[in-house]
Amino acid sequence: MCRGCGAIVGAGQTNCAVCGASTTGSSAPSRPVADREAIRFARAVLDRPYKFTIILLVANFFVFLLMWQSSGMTSAGLWEFHEPVLIAYGAKLNRLINEQHQWWRFVTPMFVHVNLPHLLVNMYSLWVVGPYVEKLYGSAKFVVFWVVTGVAGVVGSYLTVVGPGTQLGSLGRFLFKTNDVPSAGASGALFGLVGVLFVFGIKFRHELPEGFKRAFGTGMLPIIVINLFIGYLGRGFIDNAAHLGGLVAGAALALAVEYRRPGERTGVAITWQILRVGALTLVAVSFLKVAQHFRDPLPPSVRDQIIRNSSGADAAFVVFAKTMNDAQETFYKAIGGDSSGVDDAIKSLESVPHFDQESAQLTERLRALLSNAKKLKGPAAPSPSQSPAADPRKLQQQEQALLQDFGSWSKDYSRWLKTTGKTYGGLTDVTQPPTPNNPTP
Repeated sequence: MCRGCGAIVGAGQTNCAVCGASTTGSSAPSRPVADREAIRFARAVLDRPYKFTIILLVANFFVFLLMWQSSGMTSAGLWEFHEPVLIAYGAKLNRLINEQHQWWRFVTPMFVHVNLPHLLVNMYSLWVVGPYVEKLYGSAKFVVFWVVTGVAGVVGSYLTVVGPGTQLGSLGRFLFKTNDVPSAGASGALFGLVGVLFVFGIKFRHELPEGFKRAFGTGMLPIIVINLFIGYLGRGFIDNAAHLGGLVAGAALALAVEYRRPGERTGVAITWQILRVGALTLVAVSFLKVAQHFRDPLPPSVRDQIIRNSSGADAAFVVFAKTMNDAQETFYKAIGGDSSGVDDAIKSLESVPHFDQESAQLTERLRALLSNAKKLKGPAAPSPSQSPAADPRKLQQQEQALLQDFGSWSKDYSRWLKTTGKTYGGLTDVTQPPTPNNPTP
């Protein structure tokens, strides 16, 4: 074990690979000028905790489990989340940012992944790279780096969506996208951490011991080049603009920010603590907005885009199933007294794709049920003092009759899903109609 930094030294080695100190017992160090700073670097990596790396890992897995639950918790759901699920949990979609002003979609995508392999690759990368950045710069700066570079990656993806008729060459397709499809993943933030370590190694190349020189600075170049090459091969489905946006943002942050040396001024530390709280608050508020809009019906333009981006009846069935589930959720809210979403749900049902005569009839029946629920429980309903027809007992009887009609409709819809509906997408596990006790599909 090295006497200077405490690192484990292999048998037969005469110098510590981390701090460069001699292990032969000689009192004269081999690098007298750099040893003191080298030991500081080594102790920063060996001694400091990396708790927020673990917290981010847990948060990403938690969001993934919620998405899997919304997809029916089937084995097929692990390998591909459909676009409505990605959108519901906060994936970036330019159309919703531009038309609905859903700004939080610049933040939430860094915690959303499209499938299990995507999650595992990104979380393994975070486990490898994250502790180095957090130990060198401290937890406060690490959190700020993660959020800022993650947002920068989403901004890069947002800015590189061009019109569908744009002519792009091979290099253009590497960076630009002609389809506005959901974009998600922690890759932008991960490239940001790589950018931090790359610039960090170059800034302190004269002070770093050999072990750090091999890991940071130019040692990061093979990782950067290999990942960009993979992105070039996978252009069209890999969001390279997000990767480059995060990489550039991470490099810029490392140029402007010093690593946290021992004895750093208290004022600087407090500033970064405040910035960390601000970054975490931004993430929390963004996911609160996701929760508030989780059941919002997809705008017709987005539904049409999903069908165009996907293949055939499967994509149309996903849109149909989500619209029907959202409408049922709205029905229960209307029965409970909140009819604010009925009109939007009816409009969505009017434009939803149909597959056969029965699916069209089921949609029309659900529209009628929603309209009757609004008339019965909405603000326009007369009070008992205005009309004898509004007798509380009669209103209760009407409500019971409406619920019975809905129950009959629900049985017919479930039967259609389990029989004819299977032929249009095989997604009956995510399209079962909600119930009052379990309204979530």
